[in-house]
Amino acid sequence: MLTDSKYEVSVVIVSYNTRELTLKCLRDLSVDLHELACEIFLVDNGSVDGTVEAVKIEFPQVDCIALGYNAGFGAANNVALRMANGEFALLLNTDAFLKPGAMAAMLSAAKLHPRAAAIGPRLLNADGSLQKSCYKFPSPWRAFCEHTLLTASFPNNPLLGDYRSWQHDVEREVEFVIGACMLVRRSAILDAGVFDEAFFMYSEETDWCRRFYECGWSVWFTPKAEVVHLNGSSGKRQADQVFNEFRRGAETYMRKHHGSIGLFIFRLCLTFGAIARIAVFALLSFLPSQAKLRRMQVKDWLRILRWNLGERGAGLAPCEKVYSPAQNA
Repeated sequence: MLTDSKYEVSVVIVSYNTRELTLKCLRDLSVDLHELACEIFLVDNGSVDGTVEAVKIEFPQVDCIALGYNAGFGAANNVALRMANGEFALLLNTDAFLKPGAMAAMLSAAKLHPRAAAIGPRLLNADGSLQKSCYKFPSPWRAFCEHTLLTASFPNNPLLGDYRSWQHDVEREVEFVIGACMLVRRSAILDAGVFDEAFFMYSEETDWCRRFYECGWSVWFTPKAEVVHLNGSSGKRQADQVFNEFRRGAETYMRKHHGSIGLFIFRLCLTFGAIARIAVFALLSFLPSQAKLRRMQVKDWLRILRWNLGERGAGLAPCEKVYSPAQNA
């Protein structure tokens, strides 16, 4: 159970073999938090690169929790969330770097919207371009719209569309934000609970935001807070295993919220969409100007199709897990 609030913000960072990223994350964070009453937790899932030792030397004020094993992304966050004393909890990936004023902007948005359980910032890629971070909840219906191209054809339709044509440039209520950076209200956590640890990696923040809504809360996005997110850089060495974990997380969510029939429809739509895309991209690959791109797309969708039809592949071994939730299906 979360303890009584003593700080304005409790920062929770989960790390795994990202020492230099973690140090940069904390340096940028320190600049933005210097006037706030806050506490910072680093939960480490068995790093062997000296992350914990380096953080203890440079940031002695950080409460380092070295688990010594892989607990999973949600479970690792939960360790710190259950110890947190802040009115708000800032969940931050080690590859997410706050730009000046980001923390103040998220807090301002949270106070402006008192029924907002979570606030998401505007995420930027390393080159400064927009990284879309707001999505509608997955469902069999959304899968049908996506894979029959209804969503692409009518992106702004309230029934068929999603947020793909929105440039993340106005403050608004959304269905969920990705977990690279989230400011979460402690009273909402007390209502909905912490992360569901059935999700080892990916889709746990989607489930969390849905549970907030089910408890009468909302989720908001503010463009006034900007955060540079390197988007899963720690997992690039293990792309195949991370792909498998991403698919597993999506299916765990679908099964939990839509049951076995919903999961079956989801898989059926994904199979149809994959076959259609493979056929179209294969034809386009004969155009010299598009050959390389389209062949890569065929390869990607073939992998999704094989996984969906039962060739699940191995996930990451306990000491190999990496954590950077992202929506990139």
